[in-house]
Amino acid sequence: MIPIDYNSYRTLAPYNKRVRFLVLHYTALNFEASVKALTTGAASAHYLIPAVQDPTYQAAGFQEQRIFNLVAEEDRAWHAGVSDWAGRSGLNDTSIGIEIVNEATDVNGVFTFPDYERSQVEALKQLALNILQRYPDLTPKNVVGHSDIAVGRKSDPGPKLPWKELYKAGIGAWYDEPTKKKYVQQFRASGLPPRADVLKAFATYGYGVPAEVTDDFFQSLVRAFQMHFRAKNYAGKLDVETCAILYALNEKYV
Repeated sequence: MIPIDYNSYRTLAPYNKRVRFLVLHYTALNFEASVKALTTGAASAHYLIPAVQDPTYQAAGFQEQRIFNLVAEEDRAWHAGVSDWAGRSGLNDTSIGIEIVNEATDVNGVFTFPDYERSQVEALKQLALNILQRYPDLTPKNVVGHSDIAVGRKSDPGPKLPWKELYKAGIGAWYDEPTKKKYVQQFRASGLPPRADVLKAFATYGYGVPAEVTDDFFQSLVRAFQMHFRAKNYAGKLDVETCAILYALNEKYV
């Protein structure tokens, strides 16, 4: 058998890593059901962060916070579905998916978003920082929620995920308050930009914007953005503050 030499020569360029995006989810199930869905169902994810207070987690014999690896990072997990971000579609191919056990509900469009446990947030920080250190193409604005990449189709990880806290820990993007205030003053003085300009700003930041945008899609787009960056009010109505945050993010990251 002819040996393969893995050490004498290594390409420095051109090549890149498979992973370009980190996608955060909630499971909308308890631990027991989440494990079943992600290991035997049609969906999968690279990591699962359980809720310690979940009775089904305790019934499985666990008492402390853990992080479960379900799919190897070099393999493609089926967590993103139909998705678009930063000009790419089908993000299963280019992302790592983290599922967080959280029993959010959607009853005929009425959502309930429970708080995440503090230990889950700390586990997410540890895991995400570890991933970011190993994948240089994972820029701040490419750390996204499922709702960001599947506008109108998904609502996870919901408005209770502390995105600003994650940003302060070195994970993901956040706007600068002085820049936001600058745009607030501008839009209060001159009015909001035309919808076409706002859609261009959303697309510039990374959101998938179709050629034809209905009122329903626009509301879903604004809602997804608000759940990530303005969670105190995510009704999907474009207002001065929401628009100012969007423009501040583009000024910072684009």
